[in-house]
Amino acid sequence: MTFPAVLGWDAAGVVEAVGSAVNRFHRGDAVFCRPATHRMGTYAEFVTVDESLVADKPGNLTFLQAASVPLAGLTAWEALVVIAQISPGQRVLIHGGAGGVGSYAIQLAKARDAFVAATGSEANHEYLKSLGADQVVDYRHQAFESVVDPVDVVLDAIGGETQHRSYQVLKRGGTLVSIAQPPDPEESAKHGVAGHWFFLEPDGNKLAQLGALFSQGLMVPQVHVEMPLEDVAEAHRLSEAGHTRGKIGLVVDSQHAYQTH
Repeated sequence: MTFPAVLGWDAAGVVEAVGSAVNRFHRGDAVFCRPATHRMGTYAEFVTVDESLVADKPGNLTFLQAASVPLAGLTAWEALVVIAQISPGQRVLIHGGAGGVGSYAIQLAKARDAFVAATGSEANHEYLKSLGADQVVDYRHQAFESVVDPVDVVLDAIGGETQHRSYQVLKRGGTLVSIAQPPDPEESAKHGVAGHWFFLEPDGNKLAQLGALFSQGLMVPQVHVEMPLEDVAEAHRLSEAGHTRGKIGLVVDSQHAYQTH
């Protein structure tokens, strides 16, 4: 990263201009995207993105709602669909279910007909159930490894001791996917599970598949805090506190943020 830097890895808006080699999108198209890792900068009125990372915005979502999806939604997609390859009837445990990734991971797993257990504070239990969680565990007062039956997949957004204890609920042959820290290869091998860690690389085709689930009503955007762009510092303080539900939405243009086209 070079300074001064413009932060931000999620965006939704209308195409203002396209390069001469672009053929999938045109000026005026409503789109959403997660720009390339080395080209962040969505806390702005304009952002330049390679067309391979862009997808048509789901027509039933506002621009603000759509902007909440790419990074967290694609992370859930990569973890559950690409890496874990979850299938109907499998059992999935999602740590940090009320967070940005967790709130989309629960919905995604349910859309693929999996059984979902999720950890969260007691205050978030009804919220987790509303997302589709079949079982919720209060991590502050319950040992999840004692109350959750063996699962095929664990999505770990916490790391540390939570990750270590997760091996106790994984079936042999199961999959541990972490976005918090790389699983220990020796520990994974000892328990007979596949351990994965990744840093998301965006993909417009995957985003389009994810967007279709929102268009079909199988997933619903989770924007629980909205702030104007000038309050971005406070938004980061809320995010770093780690207690917000779903996503924090930054409004760049209040005239268009709540429109669907």
